[in-house]
Amino acid sequence: MDELAAWSEFNVAMAGATAALAGLVIVAASVNIGQIIKEASLTSRLAAGIAGLVLALIASAIALMPDVDPVAAGVAVLVIAIGAGVFQVQASRRIFENRHPENRMRGLKAAVGFVAPLAYAVGGALLIAAVPAAPLWLAVGSLIAVVAALLISWIVLVEVLR
Repeated sequence: MDELAAWSEFNVAMAGATAALAGLVIVAASVNIGQIIKEASLTSRLAAGIAGLVLALIASAIALMPDVDPVAAGVAVLVIAIGAGVFQVQASRRIFENRHPENRMRGLKAAVGFVAPLAYAVGGALLIAAVPAAPLWLAVGSLIAVVAALLISWIVLVEVLR
């Protein structure tokens, strides 16, 4: 698909950025991992944020494969989007189970992690259907994944110190 090739520079940048960011998030979390694992909602939210970054990394790498078949790429993106969504479902369950008085805005906390996998699922479906706008949806998904992961990671790292 020529549309994917046109986005190669973007995907190179996103693959590098998301890989570096995932590493930084893991290192930052490791400093307080003893405290993070004491609270199931923090652990699962951090895992969902990292899963979003992995989703962005793998989708960018798939798009960079030479002569990649759009249908195969679309199926692969859908599968990894569903995988990231599973992590977010678990995080959402844990968010709503946490009845601590300071755990406010549960719905918003739960919803933020679903946006990137949803954008990727749409992009994957559009790739399969050979819709030229598919790479745009993948790009939007990658940007949202980065923002969501940063937001989730920041929240986890701040909440662990409360």
